[in-house]
Amino acid sequence: MNPACSKCRSAVSELDAAGAEYTVRRYLEEPPTVGELEAVLERLGLEPWDIARTGEAVAKEIGLRDVPKDAEHRGEWLRLMSENPKLVQRPIITASDSTTVVGRDPESVRRVIEAERDGARP
Repeated sequence: MNPACSKCRSAVSELDAAGAEYTVRRYLEEPPTVGELEAVLERLGLEPWDIARTGEAVAKEIGLRDVPKDAEHRGEWLRLMSENPKLVQRPIITASDSTTVVGRDPESVRRVIEAERDGARP
């Protein structure tokens, strides 16, 4: 979570309103490892470039936009995103059943809340 991010604050509000239990990770202070990014991408069914914030100034500084979006360069994308966590789209929310979304809209956040509720049923 990035407290300066309106999408993060909105997601937290949705989770709070639903009474959901959650843990916040301040990814700028504790950047995700390459392995963690790989695991999240697998759950999302996406590639690194699908969740990269290529409009960030750091993306231009490090030449991210010039890195090909292919299997051969996937590791480079992951490394650059791990080293520069501002590049990771936010918020990424994972329920206890591993349902994972990029929670940029209320509907996505609700999918995780519903998955969590469904998983909590006996």
